[in-house]
Amino acid sequence: MSTVLHISGGRVIDPASERDQPHGDVYAVDGKIVADLSPSQRAKAHVIDAHGCIVCPGFIDVHVHFREPGQTYKETIASGSRAAAAGGFTSVVCMPNTVPPCDNVSVIELIRSIAERKAVVNVYPTGCVTLGRLGAELAPIGSLKHAGIVAVTDDGDCVQNNEIMRRVLEYANMLDIPVMDHCQDTAMTKDAVMHEGIISLKLGLRGWPSVAEDLIVSRNILLSQSTGAHIHLQHISSATSVDLIRQAKRDTVRITAEVTPHHLALTDVALHGFGTHFKMNPPLRTEDDRRALIAGLVDGTIDLIATDHAPHSADEKDVEFDRAPFGVVGLETALSVLLEVVIKPGHCELPFLISRLTEQPARLLRLKDKGALRPGLDADVTVFDPKASWSVTSEALYSQSQNSPWLGKTLHGKVKATIVNGRVVFEG
Repeated sequence: MSTVLHISGGRVIDPASERDQPHGDVYAVDGKIVADLSPSQRAKAHVIDAHGCIVCPGFIDVHVHFREPGQTYKETIASGSRAAAAGGFTSVVCMPNTVPPCDNVSVIELIRSIAERKAVVNVYPTGCVTLGRLGAELAPIGSLKHAGIVAVTDDGDCVQNNEIMRRVLEYANMLDIPVMDHCQDTAMTKDAVMHEGIISLKLGLRGWPSVAEDLIVSRNILLSQSTGAHIHLQHISSATSVDLIRQAKRDTVRITAEVTPHHLALTDVALHGFGTHFKMNPPLRTEDDRRALIAGLVDGTIDLIATDHAPHSADEKDVEFDRAPFGVVGLETALSVLLEVVIKPGHCELPFLISRLTEQPARLLRLKDKGALRPGLDADVTVFDPKASWSVTSEALYSQSQNSPWLGKTLHGKVKATIVNGRVVFEG
C-alpha cells in the first residue's frame, strides 16, 4: 500500500537546491521526495500543517555516542535514536568507543542489526582506526568498510604515534574513506579537567592547554598534505586551530572540521560552580575562542556542526569534578542553542545554518540520498517552530541520560515533526 505525505504551508528551506520558499509544500510518496501529488494521492495523503514553521531536510549529526554495545545503562541505539528524532536529526553517525570497540566486523554487524530493528532514525557506524583504540596497530579498515562503516576514527582517543597515523591515512586514502580525528596531545593533558587559564587557576583545577589541540591539528594538516588523504577534525575548540584550518584550506589541503553547539555557546566561565554537566572533551575555552569558532563557522573554515552527544548516568556525573567523566548530551537541544547563539545575534541567516546541519554533513560522508529535498531523494524532513519555547527537564528529554548543560533552562526553537524515509517518527 502506497504511503503519501503532504507537508503544507511552511517556509521551505533546502540549501542544496537554493530553495527558500515562504509558503511552500513538500511531498513524499513511498519514502521518497516527489515534485507533486496526483489528485488521488492528495486525497489519501497524511497532511502535516507547517504554517509558522520551517520545513527543511532532516538534520545529520556526524558525531554521536550511543554506547551500545557495552554501556547501555547510559544510552542505547533505541533511546539515542529517539533523542535524535526529538532534536530533528534523521541521520546520525555513531562513534566506535563502545565495549567492545568497533575494530572488527562482528561488532559493526551487531550495531547495524540493532539499528535496523530498534532505531527510528538512520544510524551509520564508524570503525576504529587502530585495534582496541590503543593507537598501536591498524584496525582492518578494508573489512570494516565492506561491513558498512562510513568513516574511521578512534574518537575519545587520538593516535599519538605520527608514523601510525601516516599509515592509517595512506590506507584510508587507498580505500577512499574519511578519517575523523579527535585532536589531543595526551602528554599535555594528563589529569587535566578544564581549559588552562585564569578560571582553572582560580578554581584550583588542572588546566588543559589549547595548544594540545593545536599541535595535533597542525600534524594532521601536514600528514594530509603529504598523503593526500581526507582528515575530518572533530569538535574544534581553539581559536588557533581555526586559524590553522583556515590557512590549510587556502592551501587546498583535504581538511574538514566540525564544531559543537556547546563550544559555540559556552565558555570556561560556566565552570565557576564546578558543575559536572559543563565538563567535556575538549573543554570549554575562552570568550575569544568562542568568537573565533563562530567566525570560522560563518566564513566556511569550519564545515559543519555536530553535537558530540555523549551520555553519562547521573551516578557518574554526580561526583567530585575531577572524577566525573567528560561529555554532555546535545541532540535534543542543538537546534535551540544554535538559534540562540548564531541566528539571534545575526551571525548568519537561517539557510546557511541549516546547510551546516544537512547539506554539508551529507557531502562529508557522501550520503547521496540525504541532506536535500530534491525529488527522488529519501524523504528525511525536519519541521520546526523557531519561536516556540520549551523547558529542558529530565521529563522532556528522550535520551536515557540527562547530563545536559541546559538542564533547567528555557530554550526557544522546537521540533514539531521529524520524518524519516517518509514516516513520521516524532511529533512534538
